[in-house]
Amino acid sequence: MTKKILLLLLFSIFFSCANKKDIFYYQDIKTDTQEQIIYLPNTVQINDILYIKISALIPETAEPFNMITTNNSNANLNAQTVNLQGYLVAQDGSIIFPILGSVSVAGKTLIEVQDLLKKILTDGGYVKDAIVSVRVTNNKVTVLGEVKNPGTYNFDEQNLSLNQAIGLAGDLTINGIRKDILLIREVNGTRTYVNLDLTSSSWFDGPYYYVKQNDVIIVNPNGPKVMTSGYLKDIGTTLGTLSFIITLILLFQK
Repeated sequence: MTKKILLLLLFSIFFSCANKKDIFYYQDIKTDTQEQIIYLPNTVQINDILYIKISALIPETAEPFNMITTNNSNANLNAQTVNLQGYLVAQDGSIIFPILGSVSVAGKTLIEVQDLLKKILTDGGYVKDAIVSVRVTNNKVTVLGEVKNPGTYNFDEQNLSLNQAIGLAGDLTINGIRKDILLIREVNGTRTYVNLDLTSSSWFDGPYYYVKQNDVIIVNPNGPKVMTSGYLKDIGTTLGTLSFIITLILLFQK
């Protein structure tokens, strides 16, 4: 009887099938349906680097307001050059803009920053019919834990979904817990922690479907992965140890 119990225990540990409810993504999604996409614009944060381009019908009137100029000698600006010559959002949430001086931008969307600068330039008589373009050039998201390629990834999109961010890291490994993804977000001096379930789509219409600049995504390992990270480093070692213990028990039973 003891031998049968030990064999059943061994089989239950190593040959039990994984539950698909713990593995499959978004199991509540109904196919052949459509849903309205809700875009939530990101806001400018402290330490963001902004690329700001001012244009006008008379180009000469806009030149004094452009830190980065595009001419034949530097038409192919790389990302590093743009960041070095961009506008860093200071700790007080402002940028130092040519001629205009300090302009408060933190907490505003890019469209709001564009409208603000256009109003200042137009109302102040600096540039007639100014066209303002604003982009964040140092967007980045960090993905850690049980993913294929953990690390920090830069992105240019203004709306990058959490799924896309995880895709940049090569997707979760089979040992990643899909029901408990930790998202750490810092906005306007406040740090928020939220847990997301990748087996459900219930959070799609909320504020965490799209990542924000500097978000951190952490995928924790499941139980089997944690077990194999200790003294029992791999499945071969685990099987060998259990076999040895079972052999000893059977010998003492005789």
